[in-house]
Order: sequence, then structure tokens, then C-alpha cells
Amino acid sequence: MNGIKRFLTSRQMVTLVWVIGLIIVWEIGAAAVEQTKRTPEYVLPRIYQIVDSVFSQKLVNGSQTATEIVLSNASVTLVRAGIGFLIGSVIGFVLALLMNMFLPIEKIAFPYLMIIQMIPILGMAPIILAITKDIDKSRIVIAAILTFYPVATNTLAGFKAVEKEKHELMYSIAAKKKDVYMKLLIPSCMPYFFTGLKLSAPMAITASILVDTLQGGGGLGCMLSQSLKHAMSIYVFWQIVFFSAIVGILSFYLMSLVEKLVSPYKKVGG
Repeated sequence: MNGIKRFLTSRQMVTLVWVIGLIIVWEIGAAAVEQTKRTPEYVLPRIYQIVDSVFSQKLVNGSQTATEIVLSNASVTLVRAGIGFLIGSVIGFVLALLMNMFLPIEKIAFPYLMIIQMIPILGMAPIILAITKDIDKSRIVIAAILTFYPVATNTLAGFKAVEKEKHELMYSIAAKKKDVYMKLLIPSCMPYFFTGLKLSAPMAITASILVDTLQGGGGLGCMLSQSLKHAMSIYVFWQIVFFSAIVGILSFYLMSLVEKLVSPYKKVGG
């Protein structure tokens, strides 16, 4: 009985229930749409129709299938998001390190971090484009901006969460400041750092897609916009929606996997 109870309350079972629930709600909505005068697949297609479009060999733009369009543009978007994510992660970690080392830097930088985070992505995009004068660079910069705030704030919280007794122990053995950071503070903040990475990885992908819808020039967001305007099959839109969700979830679990490899015995709050 205990084994069955553990299985029913396990993360896998909870996830399965959520997925089944979403499918049921989706299908109910699709059935309701079918009762209207609008063509169902252009509003809310059935799940099986979206799956079928993934394997369909029908050309939707004269030379590519819906899946080929999504995959070819995904590489463009994910490369931009990935570069921005890496840059933002490095900047966020370094900034957190500097804020922890020098209190004046924290007092000066933190309010600006809050202000930048409060600016909507869609409002930020034209400003960054005007500064960089390059579509690719602007998308990388935006992904970096959305990445470095969660990384910086969580890493700084990790530095400050180290117990006072551990600081005193390091100083009691005459440890240099460099050793305090290398042997105590940086290892201790790793779970917090990875929490920031897990939060920002999906955000970087989402931001890249959203900016694509505004500026064109290829990418998932551009195809998303075109499919909504019926310039190509609406199934391109739905494939991009599901693809983006799956990639976002996988990016979270990828960061979790890297965290286990880097600090397998450390957990935030434990």
C-alpha cells in the first residue's frame, strides 16, 4: 500500500495527471470551436491534427513542410538565445561577485537592475535595436539582459546565505580573501546560481521568439507571426507553440542536470 501511495503522489504521476487534464481541456475547447462557423483548425485544432502535421509531407510554402520550416528557423532563434544566455550568465555571476565584494557597487547597481527588469520586453526591443543597429545583436542583447538579472540576484542571495560561523572559521585559520571566495563562498552559492540559470533559460528562449515577431529577419517568432496572418499553414503556429514549450522545459532540466554534475550534494535550503 505504501508503494502504491508513493507512486500516486510521485512527481511523475502528478505530471501525467496535469498532461491528461490539459489534453482533456484542449479537446473540449476544440469540440466547442467545431460548433461555431469558424474553421476549427484555424482557431483550435485537435491534438491529433497537430501531431499529424508534424509528420505530414505537404509543402506549406512551396518548398518546405511545416516541420521543416519550424526546425530551420528554430536553429536561428536558439543560437541567438543560447549566446545571449551564456553572456548574461557570465555577466550576472560577475556582477553578483562584485556586489558582494564591494557594498557601494551593490547599492549603485541593484536599483538599476530592478528598473531594467521592469521594462517590458516588447518596449525594450526597439531601443536595443536602435543602439546595436543589428537585428541579430539586438536579440542576443535582450536574451542576455533577461538572463543576467535572475542569475545576479540569486547568486548574490547565495553569497549572503553563507552562515556567519563559516566566515569566522575561515578567518580563524588566517584564510586570504581569495581563499574565502574560492573555497567557501563560490561553492556555497552554486545552488543559487543554478536556480537563476533554471529561471532564465526558458526566459531567454521566450524573449528571442517574442522579439522575432517584431523585427522579422527569420526565426521562430517571425514564422509565428506569418502563420497567424495566414501567410502559411496555421499548423506552423501550433508546432512553434509546442516546440517552444518543450524546449523551455528541456532547458530547465538541462540546467538541473548540469547542477547535479557540478554540485551533486548541494541543495538550496538543505
